[in-house]
Amino acid sequence: MILSYIYKLRPSGSQSDKMESWLNMLRSHFNWCLADRIETYHQQFIQGAYCSLRTKAEADPLTCCIVKNGATGNPWQNSGKKRNAGTIQDAGLVELKAARPWYKSIDSDVLQRNVARLNTAYQNFFDGRGFPKFKNRSNFRSFEYKPRRVKFNENKVYLPKIGWMRFFNSRPIPNGFAVRSVTIRKKTDGWFMSVRLEDKSIPLPPVLPTFEIKTAVGLDMGLIKLVHCSDGSDIPNPRFATNKKTKRTLKKRQRRLSRTKKGSRNRNKRVAQVAKLHLIIANRRNAYQWQVANKLVKKADAIVVENLNIKGMVKRCKPKREENTGRFVSNGQAAKRGLNRSILDASWGELIAKIEYLAAKSGKVLLKVNPRHTSMECSACGHIDQANRDRERFICTKCSHIDHADKQAARNIKQKAVVEYGLKLIKVRRDSAEPKQLSLFETPSTESTVAIRRQSGADKGKRRVPGNLARQLELFSQDI
Repeated sequence: MILSYIYKLRPSGSQSDKMESWLNMLRSHFNWCLADRIETYHQQFIQGAYCSLRTKAEADPLTCCIVKNGATGNPWQNSGKKRNAGTIQDAGLVELKAARPWYKSIDSDVLQRNVARLNTAYQNFFDGRGFPKFKNRSNFRSFEYKPRRVKFNENKVYLPKIGWMRFFNSRPIPNGFAVRSVTIRKKTDGWFMSVRLEDKSIPLPPVLPTFEIKTAVGLDMGLIKLVHCSDGSDIPNPRFATNKKTKRTLKKRQRRLSRTKKGSRNRNKRVAQVAKLHLIIANRRNAYQWQVANKLVKKADAIVVENLNIKGMVKRCKPKREENTGRFVSNGQAAKRGLNRSILDASWGELIAKIEYLAAKSGKVLLKVNPRHTSMECSACGHIDQANRDRERFICTKCSHIDHADKQAARNIKQKAVVEYGLKLIKVRRDSAEPKQLSLFETPSTESTVAIRRQSGADKGKRRVPGNLARQLELFSQDI
């Protein structure tokens, strides 16, 4: 079993300044290694057989090193095997410290993990993700130690080349778990330590096979309500970043920031205020999503969601031009901008990832289905028509079935999973009361054995007029 605990550090002033300088040097080293690999690629595959386009000197890869200490410097080991770019750059750390002595203050393991970070970025690129990017101060805010170098003693931790440091020991490390990695990360409200723990003796809960799934719940992600469930329930959407009060506060702080002079102390104070507000929003959203994910995982054996392309949903609209004049015309991007902000504020992808994590931890399954026609298909007759849905109302143009559009989509999502994965679900009666626990010498009566049905809306009202309907009929309702 693998766990990850996060602790807040309590560094001194000198320790905080040292870690800040480490981040600056590690970021520069990461960017240099990335630029070195890009330049090497150009020299090998774009410049052809020339070592330099200016001199047009031919390069022999067996005898000539195109870049002496770069990704192709001395590519052969003594054993005759060829080294990759990461191994070559690891070996060049000795020459880096000799040429730039200030890098000696950084622990050698931290520098090696910095090269491994670039190796991971390239591996992600080869797996189909984006190409590695150069880092700046906003997206390079962490460094990592190798295992067995960091020591713990109650509420103190020893970091090599930094020393003993106090931290808030909010969660003690369980017995039997070994520390696999320690990552130091800088955030708006201070320094944090992420500890990765592993205990191979504790197995993960077995994943429930498909033929053993007895209950399932379909989830439809929305904006007015965060989640609509196939059982008729829903989860409210607090809109942490797009509610009226937060938008006004953020607008005021950003306006004050824009009026300050660049490089001044007042500007740094305003930047910290804006960053603090974004941190509060992120923390609230994260805590709320964990609560929602825990609640949804407990509903059934299988949780079914749509395989959404969220990145494509929040993409900018393509520009439009007039054929005669060639001038750009309105393409609807101004109206779509508010929708994009609401989608990003709801953070569907993070919520689905949390549900998947808790489902695997509980021995349950998260299933994903194709979202095609889930909001236009009638769950009663199966008719698919774009005219069936009118915002939140669903009225089938064929059988006149009336329902809430999002809850209708949640049921379609569940039905798709039943067909696609071959699920054999059991029907659960949710309106029956639990059987009463009889005491000693008590005789069962009719009231204790008969299920208590829910009263209709007409019986709960003040005016109990005979013949009142339990619910308000719609325009095209067939229940007459």
